[in-house]
Parts: sequence; structure tokens; C-alpha cells
Amino acid sequence: MSGPVEPSPVRLRELAEPEPPDTRQADERHKLTALGGLAALSLDAMASVAYGPESIVLVLAAAGGYGLGFTLPVTVAIAVLLAVLVASYRQVIAAFPDGGGSYAVAKAHLGRRTALTAAASLVIDYVLNVAVSVTAGVAALTSAFPGLYGDRVWLCLGVLALVTAVNLRGIAESARWFMAPTAVFVLSILAIIVVGLLRDAPASTAAAAGHTSALAGNATTVGALLLLKAFAAGCSALTGVEAIANAVPSFRTPAVRRAQHTEVALGGLLGVMLIGLAVLIGRFHLQPVEGVTVLAQLADASLGHGFGFYLVQFATVVLLALAANTSFGGLPVLMHLLARDNHLPHVFALRADRQVHRHGVLFLAMVSAALMVASGGDVNSLVPLFAIGVFVGFTICQVGMVRHWRQQRGPGWRGKAALNGLGAVLTGIATLVVTGTKFTEGAWGICLALPLLVLLFEAIHRAYARIGRRLDLGRVPAPVTRQRSLVVVPVHAITRLTRDALSAAVSLGDEVQAVTVVHTHPDAEDRQAAEALRRDWELWRPGVSLIEIPDGHRRLGRPIADHVNALAVERAYDRITVLIPEAEPARLWLRALQNQRGAVIDRALRRHTDAVVCRLRLRM
Repeated sequence: MSGPVEPSPVRLRELAEPEPPDTRQADERHKLTALGGLAALSLDAMASVAYGPESIVLVLAAAGGYGLGFTLPVTVAIAVLLAVLVASYRQVIAAFPDGGGSYAVAKAHLGRRTALTAAASLVIDYVLNVAVSVTAGVAALTSAFPGLYGDRVWLCLGVLALVTAVNLRGIAESARWFMAPTAVFVLSILAIIVVGLLRDAPASTAAAAGHTSALAGNATTVGALLLLKAFAAGCSALTGVEAIANAVPSFRTPAVRRAQHTEVALGGLLGVMLIGLAVLIGRFHLQPVEGVTVLAQLADASLGHGFGFYLVQFATVVLLALAANTSFGGLPVLMHLLARDNHLPHVFALRADRQVHRHGVLFLAMVSAALMVASGGDVNSLVPLFAIGVFVGFTICQVGMVRHWRQQRGPGWRGKAALNGLGAVLTGIATLVVTGTKFTEGAWGICLALPLLVLLFEAIHRAYARIGRRLDLGRVPAPVTRQRSLVVVPVHAITRLTRDALSAAVSLGDEVQAVTVVHTHPDAEDRQAAEALRRDWELWRPGVSLIEIPDGHRRLGRPIADHVNALAVERAYDRITVLIPEAEPARLWLRALQNQRGAVIDRALRRHTDAVVCRLRLRM
């Protein structure tokens, strides 16, 4: 009969030490469900229903009533493109589960420069989406309450601050906040469509009464160019479709499946709403009029000029303002990937608690606020710049996925590649048409900003490469050797802080010097202070020599820097460290009472020497 089995050392450690807390469950709680993703990442696409159909109608109105008859065919073409994009991005989500969308696809299949172009286009689009969404929402609000028009910039900044604050608490938190407004808006649009299809005639035309029609009176021909312009204008309704693929890591496990379900749900809802509204435009023979949106006319015709009408207007205002949340969900994740690849400062790769890319959120808020202030809160000055960047990303992503399928050659790869190829052609045409028609309206700025942003990404990458070479990253370093070191401690009086600094210096280096700057042309007060310090030092005898550095210009930092450089020239030491003692008040407001001597010395040393600078702070 065998004896008792001795527990292994590994098992003993497991019994003696408690397992570290599993943080994965806590992290999952701060991520998105499929429904939450629809609320957090789809607001941009949902809100585009408010202006996408109107953009089509305004272009076709140039051909009169005959032109408006093409509203449904153009919308169907956009819906077909939407289906292609949804199918493509569903595949992108599966192929690139780390997020990044078109940037990740281009990086894998089209090269670094193309990937950076895709990233730059997405960055520009996300920033413009925030500015356009918030200013459009505030514009709708000031239309209802004209007295607020003069304060529209402050209103824009206030809405932006609200959305930013919610996103700093986590993307799951933003989904909970914005789920109700999203549901109200979607149900309102669906109610307009269902009730409108059941009506034989408009319930009301009060919304358009008294307003001038924007319909051309004598135009009857519809050319291919007009249809292309209408198609390109209506494609603004497709912005935001890519956001889910960019933010796959923000979803709960299984992230890929949840993100795919969200993408399909977004495509289905958006397609139904766009086609349904287009059918109603033809059914009620609506015309664009000045001062009243097409969506407002549809709500009036379907629901009447009562509670339902005003509910739709209110839901539209709120969702337009909150559509900026799509950018807050997508851009920080994209910036995280760019920082991980050394194309942005590494601070953007950091994540705080609640899985928040805090620096990306704050960057987006600050740049968008600057755009709003620069435009004076005027949405019309920002709209011409909108949607160009996202279509550049669409096209690059589709081309990249074609190469992906050709390389993978899995089951059915030819059909998938053909689908993506069709999408690349359609989005490429849309990109050229949108850019060409809006070039003089401000699109030239996007054409200039794109290459500049790519050059910035590459400059940052080269800077990190130089730093990596100097740090010997990826190489086995030389053996550790002992170095002869000198620690220099600037002093101006004998205090407890001086004692602590010298004690730390003695522990750090082979030799220690205390230095003080003495003016060569002192007044009586300076002379007395220098003599008192010299006398007290001799009485104290800390075992460290006090070096007096003469200076005739009443400076503080530069004489110490010159002294350190002189020591470096002698090459008696392998390392020179300057330890600057400072008192740090516990209360923030008391820090304003400090004389900032440490900061002056620090700045001079970092600018003029290669010494290691340390600041020893004593909390008071």
C-alpha cells in the first residue's frame, strides 16, 4: 500500500497564495451588448435619416417635379450600396477583430501609406461628425426657439461637454444614456412610415403652409450628372456605417458576433427608414420648401400637426445633437491602434478604468470644440466638408477586402471578392462626385488636410524609430557595469529639506557636491546671505563640500548648468545626477506661494546639459 502523496511546490504555492482577482468580468461589465452598440455607435447613421433624404430631394428639385420622381430609384441605389457596405463590414469585423476598420484592412493588404490615408480620412470624418452633429442639433433647437440663436456657440459647447462627460465614464455608460433617445427616434420614424402608407392623402400640410417652394419651375430633363449628384448627396446617410467595425474591442465577449449582429441591425433599420421615407415622399408628392425640413413635412403629412409631429421634431433635435457619440466610440479605438503602431503619441494607447481611452476622448472633444468656435456654430459652413473622408475610407476598405479574399481563397471567395469590388467601384464614384461637387465649398480643405495628416503620422513614426534605435529596443543590452557617479545638490539654505536631499544623494552616488550660486557684485542682503550660509555650513559639517559658483548676472539656473558641463568635460565621472530639493505643499492653492527655484534650475539643466535631473519633493 502506497504512502501519502506529497503535494508539489507549485500546488503548495497555489494553496498558500490567493489567486489574483479576475478583472475580466469587471471589464466585460463596461463593454457593449449588441443593443448597447446600436445606441452607442449607430447614432450618426440613424441621425442621417434626418438629412439624407432631404439632400437627395434638394438636388433632384433642380429638375422640377419630374426630377423628384427619381427620389425612390436614387434611394434604392443608396440602399443597395448600404447592403454592400454592411455585408463587407460584417466580414471586416470577423477578419479584423481588434478593430480599426479600413485602417486595419489597408495595413494588412495595401501597405502602410494607404493604411495611414485610411486612418487620416477616418480621423477627419470622426472630428467633423462631432462638429456637424452637435451644430445641426443646436440649429434645429434655435429654429424652434429663435431667441437662443445668439448663444448657439455656447449651446454647442454645452452639448459637447455633456457627451464628453458621459463618454469619460465609459462607452457602456454612454449606451445606457443614449438608448432611450435612439429608441424614441427610430420608433417615431417607423410610425411615420407605417401610418403614412395607410393614408390615402396627407393628414396635414400646415408645416409647409406659407413657405416658398424650392422646386425649379420649368426644368424637365434629368441627366446622368444630376442623378450622380443626388446619389452622392444622399450617400451622406451612410456615414457611421463603419463605426462598429472600428470599435469591435468595445463589445462584450463574443465581441465579433455581437458586433456583426449590431452591424446587420443598423443596416436593416437604416435601409427600411430610408426607403420608407422615399416612398412617402413620392406618395404625398412632397416638395422641398425653404425653412421646413422634408422630415418635418413627412411627420406632418403622416401624423398630423399635433403631438406626434412635435415628438418627431424633438426626437430629431436630440438625436442630431447626440449623434456625435458615434465618433466618441470609434475614434479613441482607432487612435489606440495608431499609437500602438507608433503613428501617434503612446499616451493615446493608454486605457483608464471602465475601458476608457481617456486621452482620445479629450482630444476629440478639444478639436471639435475648436471647429465649432471657428465656424461660429454654423452647420452650413461644416456640412460641405462632411462625408468625404468616410468615403475615402469606404473605398480603401473595399479594395483591401478584395485583396484579402484573393489571398485567402476560401470557400466562395470569388463571390465575396466580387461583392467588395462592386462596393469599391460604387464608393469610389461617390468619393469623386462628392469631392468634385463640393471642392469649391470647402472640400479643398479636406484634400489638403489628408496628406498633411499622413505626413504627421509618418513623422511621429520616424521619431519613435529614432528613439528605439537609441534605446537599443529589441536588442540584448551589454552587461551591467558599475559606473562612477557624482550627485550635485543645489542649496540656498540649511533646512530639513537640505538634509534629506544630501542623505538621498549620498545613497545614490559615489561622490556628492552641494553647490550654491554667489553673485560677484552682491548687495548687502546677498552678501549677508552668502556669509551666513558659509558659516552655518562649517558649523553643521554634513560631510559634503559646498561649492560656491560665482555669477555676475544674478542668474540661478544657467551658472549651475555651466558648472555641470565643466564637470562633464573633465570626464572624471560616468554619470552626473543633479538632485533638486523642493518643498511641495499638500494643498494645491499653496503651491502658488512657492518661489519656483527648482523649476528654474530644472529647465536650465534640461536645456543646456546631458545630466540626469531628479526633483526630490518633501510633502508639507
